[in-house]
Amino acid sequence: MKKVLMLVVVLMAALSSYAQEMYLGGGISLWRDCDADINSFSISPDFGYNLNERWAIGAELAYAHEGTYYDEGKDRISSHVNSFAIAPYARYSFYENKIVRLFIDMGLGFSTSKAEHRDAVNGFEIGLKPGLAIKLNDSFSFITKVGFAGYRDDYFRGSDGFGVTLDGENISIGIDYEF
Repeated sequence: MKKVLMLVVVLMAALSSYAQEMYLGGGISLWRDCDADINSFSISPDFGYNLNERWAIGAELAYAHEGTYYDEGKDRISSHVNSFAIAPYARYSFYENKIVRLFIDMGLGFSTSKAEHRDAVNGFEIGLKPGLAIKLNDSFSFITKVGFAGYRDDYFRGSDGFGVTLDGENISIGIDYEF
């Protein structure tokens, strides 16, 4: 019993000494298209662990909902799509000064989307996402990822195929908290 207690104490001490290497962040989006009568929102928490000055590993979880409403004759029809995704990644930081850090996330993403009254569609992506982090203070950073280079098939965001894109649909903005 003493050995188990000692092991727990050593593990807790080790974890607390590495606590400043972990980060938590993510983003939220809300969108209303008045012309097409579409409401959408998504939430995508992001968590990771800094292995050293250059490398980190992490994952993004995502939930997205889109509701479309349209008139068909005298009836008001609604359609809803719910999507879930998990996207583990390895992050390589190739430039850093006291305020700015440039990085590339290399990863995979797996998603499932379910439209109302239809079968679920599973998809994936594999590729690179370049990013920028601006340190606001010792704990908080403004994070943005711009673009995607890789392959997507039925993934819940973006179109299918292979290539490089830097359009507005592939920009994410968020805040990371390092603890």
